[in-house]
Amino acid sequence: MLAYIKGTLEMKMTGYIVIDVGGLGYKVFMSEAGIEKVGSIGETIKVHTYYKVREDDISIYGFNTLEELKMFELLIGVSGVGAKTALTMLAVCAPSEFALAVISEDVKALTGIPGIGAKSAQRIILELKDKITKEQQVQSINEKVNSQAKTKEEKAEDKLQVALENSAKIAEAMAALQVLGYNKKEIEKVFTKLDKNQLSTEELIKKGLSMLGI
Repeated sequence: MLAYIKGTLEMKMTGYIVIDVGGLGYKVFMSEAGIEKVGSIGETIKVHTYYKVREDDISIYGFNTLEELKMFELLIGVSGVGAKTALTMLAVCAPSEFALAVISEDVKALTGIPGIGAKSAQRIILELKDKITKEQQVQSINEKVNSQAKTKEEKAEDKLQVALENSAKIAEAMAALQVLGYNKKEIEKVFTKLDKNQLSTEELIKKGLSMLGI
């Protein structure tokens, strides 16, 4: 299985690129947004790949980041979502936006993607949310916040409310990153380096993705 391809970008076509590696031209299917970002003709590029093998088809799909690859793998694992639909979604929806839409059950955000109707959006949310249990994470973090509040009774009610809101925000961001394939320990380690209280849920997801991808 190919993890990535690194070589000279020879062609940019509608729906795919061609990468020359030692005299062999690899045809790699990508989203239109991915093709725009991949680089210029003649440059040395590296794309992360998904190698699809079927009885009547062998295809390579390329992605500029590991997060995009993980999103693609998640999507094609959903019943009724094929590779073409997944690439279309990648073209208009960043991994952080997608993960947040799944965790917050934002059907409207997903139906704004060409080719995704209400039923497909609901199925994507249902099947991917099954991969983690957000409620357990929220409960675990809230218990820690409540415990701290009980041992420090002098804290004002407004401070406790802020802490609870922040805990829910952090839990939602963690859940979204887990949807994209990262484990809880990796995420917690990265989050210790962030000013979590000053960042929104989406900012936490984006910064987490950036740090986890290093």
